[in-house]
Amino acid sequence: MSLQEGIMSALKDAMKAKDTTALTALRAVKSAILLAQTEEGAQAELTEDQEFKILQKQVKQRKDSAAIYLAQGREDLAAPELAEAEVISQFLPVALSDEDVEKVVVNIINQVGAQGMKDMGKVMGLANKELAGQADGKTISNIVKAKLS
Repeated sequence: MSLQEGIMSALKDAMKAKDTTALTALRAVKSAILLAQTEEGAQAELTEDQEFKILQKQVKQRKDSAAIYLAQGREDLAAPELAEAEVISQFLPVALSDEDVEKVVVNIINQVGAQGMKDMGKVMGLANKELAGQADGKTISNIVKAKLS
């Protein structure tokens, strides 16, 4: 079953269960996927990597919103955002631990022969490709910076 089919199935289940949080989150994901498909120059079908990037972006948006709400003392607004992020995260592959990400980054640094921060762009490009959907960009960036400095 493709990711889109899985989302549609979960959307139907959420409708039947009258789960408004899941409905809101899944409708937003469906909308983002449809928008990506209808962009100029886009293919009719998205690749799995593109779908995962869309999902990661949706999760990140919700977590960022929740962080802002919490900083302002609005737990009542942060809770639904975090719940929606959790619903969307179900469709992402299991995230790697920081130690696993670090092993991949060290491998890439050794392959490229990176010497310092001037090689961060090369390392980040390869790391983002290899770890797509398995780790967020912030985590990868922090580990690359630590290893190259």
